[in-house]
Amino acid sequence: MVSRRRMLLLGGAVGAVAISGAAAANAAGRNTADAGILDSVKTAASASSTCMSLTTEQMEGPYYIDYELFRKDVVEDRTGIPLILVLRVVDSVTCRPIRNSAIEIWHCDASGVYSGYTQNGNGGGGGTPPGPPPTGAPTAPPDGPGSPGGPGGHATPTDDLTWLRGIQMTDAQGFVTFRTVFPGWYAGRAVHVHTKVHTGGSRTPDGYTGGRTCHTGQFYFSEEAVKATENTEPYSANTITRMPLDNDSIYPGTGTQGGLLNLNYDKKHIERGVIGNITMAVDPNATNDGQGTPGGPPPPASSAPTP
Repeated sequence: MVSRRRMLLLGGAVGAVAISGAAAANAAGRNTADAGILDSVKTAASASSTCMSLTTEQMEGPYYIDYELFRKDVVEDRTGIPLILVLRVVDSVTCRPIRNSAIEIWHCDASGVYSGYTQNGNGGGGGTPPGPPPTGAPTAPPDGPGSPGGPGGHATPTDDLTWLRGIQMTDAQGFVTFRTVFPGWYAGRAVHVHTKVHTGGSRTPDGYTGGRTCHTGQFYFSEEAVKATENTEPYSANTITRMPLDNDSIYPGTGTQGGLLNLNYDKKHIERGVIGNITMAVDPNATNDGQGTPGGPPPPASSAPTP
């Protein structure tokens, strides 16, 4: 029998191929325009020899699904401001890039809704997860629309949609690049992207096998950039009161170490697209699956479940 993850992986591949000619042409144009900036971003990151502080571990949240769809373009049918994420992972002790690790991302769309949980809405009257919180889920600030009980709780998926979710293996310099759209916002959280870094395993036809999740974190956007999206479609249709970054209960307020992206965009025309980049310094031998409380220490390695 074919696993559900395998079926979704195959379905995602088919969906990625079935794009219109116009969309393909637009994507090709963006690729050409972005190439120079992307090269500059990677060159600057690679040239840095400064050791970084360990990147802050953060909660996984209730809307993670281990689909592990290997792909660079995670947009599918979502609309929004084009966003390219240039992500790099290095060893926090040696400062060397970690090749063949896997970087995973997932985030909501412009309206504040996650794939896999579309029936839950965006926390503004669009519905909440059915049933009580999972047994034993700790109490914590919400991390999603109608969060079901904190960092250790997972909502039950409402559909098999996969947009704005993906995973890639890092190259020799520790880089991956994702093409997505600028996230929107939902009740209780600042605009953000979730991430996991996996090490010690390998890519297989069914996803990523073996190893461990050595880092679970979130990426954040400057207030200036987020404000610039508010009057741009489709973000202007989002009626939820947006949480400013400084008021977010999970962002640690420590800049790059806490997940704040470096952004490159036309300040007068953010709708043309944004490039965000960040380097994550991790312990490749640790296990940090995001089940701890926001801002708190990661669970001890001995008690952390094996991914």
